[in-house]
Amino acid sequence: MFLLVAATEEEMRPVRGLRAVYPDVDLLVSGVGPLETTLSLCRYLSQNRTPVSGVISFGVAGGYPAKGVGLLNLCLARKEVVGDLGVWTGSEIIDFAWLDSRALKEFELDSEFLRRGLDILIKQGMSPVVGTFVSVSCVSGTALRGNWLRDRYDAICENMEGAAIARVCKSFALPCLELRAISNMVEDRDLGKWQLSGAITQCAQAVEILLTGLAGESLE
Repeated sequence: MFLLVAATEEEMRPVRGLRAVYPDVDLLVSGVGPLETTLSLCRYLSQNRTPVSGVISFGVAGGYPAKGVGLLNLCLARKEVVGDLGVWTGSEIIDFAWLDSRALKEFELDSEFLRRGLDILIKQGMSPVVGTFVSVSCVSGTALRGNWLRDRYDAICENMEGAAIARVCKSFALPCLELRAISNMVEDRDLGKWQLSGAITQCAQAVEILLTGLAGESLE
């Protein structure tokens, strides 16, 4: 069984009907941010009696300029990074001296699951951008902070839940695939430029394509 995880009901709503088509799928609205996400996903995986073969995390994200992504582009995560754990000085985030960043901040997603997902989407005419995602507890509302995170981690977009999901999946030894559609560019905040509903629709379409492709694999 695949578990689909989205932070909000708004992001989950367009895919709820897929359960009637793919009964071997369950849905979890995790809540926004790393705390609620970790709690809800750990609770689900600990209490659910049906074995989960993989987690598909999806939703919207803010795209970093100059990284080959634009509004409504679909992105797949190769790695998730906790971006704002440390000290913000006003111009940069400094790691705590005791922090082993690679062990506590950077999480590689399952490469085989990524390969399968990418192959399925490309075969259906989609062109996902693959790269590092940054997870933050406080989204970047200025170009200064966004550009710093982009350059620090060579990242393509930011979100608020992906690193938590990747970390929990690692603990439960579950493959995780994360896909997001760009709803806005990370710049000096201007809600008038956002395309939230379009990004939600784009991501839901990609999830349906993924499930169709994964179901086809199981029949081969």
